[in-house]
Order: sequence, then structure tokens, then C-alpha cells
Amino acid sequence: MNKILTAITLALIPCMSAKAAEKANVVFFLVDDLGQRDVGCYGSSFYETPAIDALAKEGMLFDNAYSTCHVCSPSRASIQTGKYPGRTNLTEWLGGRPDRSFEKLHSAEKLMAIRDSEQTLAETLQANGYRTAFYGKAHLGRPPKQWGFDESTYGWYRSYHYPFNVRGGNGPDGEEGDYLTDRFTDLAVDFIERHKDQPFYLHMAHFAVHDPIHGRKDLIKKYAKKLAAMKERGGPDYILEPNPDGPPISNDEFESLIEDDTLVTHQEKRVWWVKQKQDNVEFAGMVEAMDESLGRIRAKLKELGLEDNTIVIFTSDNGGMAASNQYRGINHSSAVLNSRFSSSNLPLRGAKGWNYEGGIRVPLIVHWPGQLEPNSTSHAVVTGTDYYPTLLEMLGLPAMPKQHMDGKSFVPALKGKAYDRGSVYWHFPHYSNHGYQSPGGAIRLRNYKLLEYFENGTVQLFDLEKDIGERHDLAKKMPEVTEKLLKMLHAWRKDVDAQMPQVKAAESRKKVRAGLTKNLSADVEKFAPGWKVRNWGGPAMRPGLRTVWGGRKNVLLTHPLNEKVPCVLYRKIEIPANKKSTLQFAVSNHPRGDWKLLVRINGRDVISQSIDKSKWKQFRVDLTKHAGKTVALELVNQATDWSYEAGLWSQLHIVHEESKQ
Repeated sequence: MNKILTAITLALIPCMSAKAAEKANVVFFLVDDLGQRDVGCYGSSFYETPAIDALAKEGMLFDNAYSTCHVCSPSRASIQTGKYPGRTNLTEWLGGRPDRSFEKLHSAEKLMAIRDSEQTLAETLQANGYRTAFYGKAHLGRPPKQWGFDESTYGWYRSYHYPFNVRGGNGPDGEEGDYLTDRFTDLAVDFIERHKDQPFYLHMAHFAVHDPIHGRKDLIKKYAKKLAAMKERGGPDYILEPNPDGPPISNDEFESLIEDDTLVTHQEKRVWWVKQKQDNVEFAGMVEAMDESLGRIRAKLKELGLEDNTIVIFTSDNGGMAASNQYRGINHSSAVLNSRFSSSNLPLRGAKGWNYEGGIRVPLIVHWPGQLEPNSTSHAVVTGTDYYPTLLEMLGLPAMPKQHMDGKSFVPALKGKAYDRGSVYWHFPHYSNHGYQSPGGAIRLRNYKLLEYFENGTVQLFDLEKDIGERHDLAKKMPEVTEKLLKMLHAWRKDVDAQMPQVKAAESRKKVRAGLTKNLSADVEKFAPGWKVRNWGGPAMRPGLRTVWGGRKNVLLTHPLNEKVPCVLYRKIEIPANKKSTLQFAVSNHPRGDWKLLVRINGRDVISQSIDKSKWKQFRVDLTKHAGKTVALELVNQATDWSYEAGLWSQLHIVHEESKQ
């Protein structure tokens, strides 16, 4: 953020008085991984969402709303910055998916945290006298208090049932039997109660309905009964989707892949299962609990007389998880499949992680009391960059075009006036975690949408007005439209300086140890001269230097070779006589995985500690008793499970000070 600008702005704000009541409050209700068709008013007949449906009846429903990315972090950053991921270079979910040896491209370089230089939407509202609060999932590399929120409870959660197992944040407290979505709602309602007499901005960024797929127990029972009473629906439960940019597959081969449901064969042929029916009772329980949250928040606004002075925006960060996270076959029990596939996006194609409509088209409902036609539908195309300028205009605050440069206010659409946003763009120069889709981008201009894939240059063109399911590729039938949109997409990428993936050298593609940095030894030497590394690897992370991670610069990420063989940073050093010598470093963990730190001197453990909180912890080891001797130092990153056991290291030094006599 521009700290000087904010300080000046704050100094100009008059004391809060009766005028405070004139400022509209804002509730931005952001759901994680909720597909557009997961909501009753958007067509779901299985999930029950009475509070969301009521909001639509009192507000305006948008049927052409998009996220700026098919995964979370880039989409969330766009809401706060008003910029496309291609411009900010925050183009992938943080942590990200490592390269695989069979892939032709190296994932493009990317930012690992929202930049401090951005003046976020939250900071702008904060500077204009708003109290700001964030509850739920942030996933932008820095704590919400560092980008505009007065208070926050956030993190990554391994369970929706208490104690929630938070990683990378400060999850809510609770007691046995508590459900995560309900606890976040408790915090939101309390915030509204405490700040009812001053303007507030509540960013209710629920972790729901992201996996793990854990429904609230009472609601699971409800939907199990509902499912049992339903008539059998025809059609397949799952279909196999090919990668349009992948190797050609004959009909016979494709049919054989349906039967040969194994990781190796599907990985080689680049195919992926996609769920076709909304029948997941666990997920249904998550959806209704989230819906209840919106209902409770709106009930509190009404109770306090704030309903008519509060703007409510309801949306999602990307499409629904109809395709599993990492490869998951379907030859399993329904319980296992329910834990791996959340929902169906039909009639939209694809899922979270894909540039098809199922990955990027999201629900959007806006309630702006007295300013728009209730129970109305807008066909306007809007995207995640547009909330920043739109809210500023709704609140009567000055626009900030140099900040939200990719956003366009859709206030005219809210007021029922003619509105044409023009083109919208997507850029994802990485391989997706939810499908073997090639890195690629897309553009939508009115009813036409073009997708470009970067691995082999495949292009697809669809007329969304006639083919919302994107099944009829028009690229060859309409070459003039295809060429026009492709030129626009390329020009846009150049304008925003979007980073592109690079073709792997032949030797790089032959590597068996997929996902590893090219030369970790060189990174270690750069990070801490004199230190070396051995036994590094890991299936879920990419070891190496990070420019920024967890609020710190110049961070080294290591990962054990496997469950039993730890990664070790090591060196030998002569400890000088007559000086006080100290080994100093800080460590943290990936939000989704813990690890064990061992510090060894001459093969003897002097520290053994679990690193299970995503907060930097400083360590100091006195080496003075070894003065005049050469010692062997080892810093061990040992797995405790096997998923994201990344060791994060910062400021590794050996400090020598003159001894006090």
C-alpha cells in the first residue's frame, strides 16, 4: 500500500458523527469453490439455499459473472486490487502445483504474495473511515491485517469439525461439536453488533465449500433422506474429459481408458474424470450451512436496523470442484468419491482448474436497497476486477483508476441501464491441479469465447449464447472471429506483461524426479553461503528460493526426499576461540503440512521440535563451547506425514561476537 497516501487520506477524514450513519455498510460474502449451478436460484434442485434465493428476490442476479481465474489466490487478489492476475503476476494458488516430468512446459514464474505496493479495496475503505474485518480463508501470502483489515481470523483448515486443525493463520476458537462455517458466522455477527454505529466492511470469505468435503452432521442426514427419496436419474455419474491440447486419442482408445482407470494410463493420455450429478450429501450439508450463514448475517442487519443501509454482494472465487484435486479414479465407494468430487457444474463444462465455463463462471447477487430493481436479472458480463470500482461508485467515493486499472464499474447495469463491459481475459501459465489441462488463456467478447492452450497452440472458439456447454468448437468454421480474438488476447498479454511458461529442454523432460528445482544446491549457496543440501525431493512442493513467502523475503523451501529420508542442510565450520558464536535461523511450515526440525552438532541432536504452526519461529543455538574446534552442523527437515512437509527457512547465519571478559 502507498503508506503516505493512506496517512494523508486518514488525516483528511472528519470525526465520525451523524454522517457516519449516511455511509452504506458493505458485506462482501465470498464463498470458496461454489459453482454457479450449486445455488437454488441458479438451477440446483438438490442443494437448498433459501437465504441466497431470498437475496436474489430482493436484489439483482447476474448470469454472466466470472472470476478472474479458475483457482482461488489469483481470483481473490483481483477482488482486492482491481487488477488481472496476468498483470500482478499472482497467477496460481499459493504453494502451487509442481512440474511433472512428462509435461512439455515449465510453469511460469509467479508472485507468492499480494504486493505491499497495492492499495487494496480494504485499505481504501479503511482510509475512508470504515471498520474492516476478514473472516475465513485469505490465501494471499500475507495476513489480512497487512492489507487493510482491522481484525481477522483466517487460515487453512484440515477439518470443518472442531478443533478445525488450522494451518497458516489464527483459526476461530470453539468447543467439541462446533462446525467451522458456524463459528465464522458467530464472529461476523459479533463484528456487526460491535460496529453498528459506524460504517463497516465485512469480508466474509468462508473456507466453505472447499475440501475437505465435511458436511454438518445434521444436514448430512437431511440430504441422505432426500437422496434416497429421489427418482433415479439417467446418464453417467462421471464422464472422462480429454485435454484438447493433448495427444489425439481414437474412439477405441478413449473407450478403453474408461475401463482402464489408473493413474499411469490416464496421466499418459491426459484425461480426467468430471462429475455429472449433484448427489453428494456431504457437500450438500456444506452448501446449506453456508446458506444459513448468509441468513444469520442478514437477520442481524435487520435486527439492528442496518438492512436498508448495507450493500450485500454474494459470489464465489471460482467454479465448482467437479474434477478432483490431483488424480482420483472412480473405482471406489460413493463415500470415497464424495470426499474427492464435490458437485456437478452442468450444463457448464469442466470444473475448478479449467478455463471452461464450469471453472470460471460464478454466482453473483447484489443487494443495494433502494437503488436497483428487486428480483431482477442482469445479463451483463462482469468479472472479479470490477468489484473495486463498482463499490467505490456505489459508496460515493472517488475512483482510483491507477489502482483498479483492469476493473470497470457495473453500476449502470445495477441501475438497469445499457452496459457493455467489453472483453474479459484469463491467463493461467501453469498446469492445473484439477485436470491435465495445458497452461493457457482465454478471452470473452460478448457472446464469443476463445481458449488458447500454450503447450501445442490449440485454439477453441465457442458461441456461449447458443452453446453454453462449450461442446461445438467453431475455431475452424469461423476463422475471422478466431483470428480477431486471438490477436486481442495476444495484445492484452503484451500490454499487462503476462509471464509465459517456457519449453523444457530435452534433459529436463527426462527427469524422473518431477517437480524439483533445477539446481537446489545453487539456491542453497545463494541463500546461505557455505551450506549444502542432500536428500531433497517431494511429491507436492517445488524446493528452492522464494522471493517472498509468509511475509518474509528470500525464503528457502526444502522438502524431504520421502517419508523416511529427510532433507538436510549441512556444513562444517571452525568455531573461533575467544568469541561468542551462535547459529541463528527462523523456520515455518506450509499451511497444509507439518514437519519435524532437528538440529545436530557432530551427529548429536540438540533440538528436536515439531513445526506445526505457519508462523515464523526464531532459533538460536550457542556454539561457544566448541570454540577452537571444527564442528559438523545439520539442519534436518523431516516428514511427519506425507503431503506438504515443506521446511521454510529464513535468515540462516552463524554470528561471531567478541566475548566479554
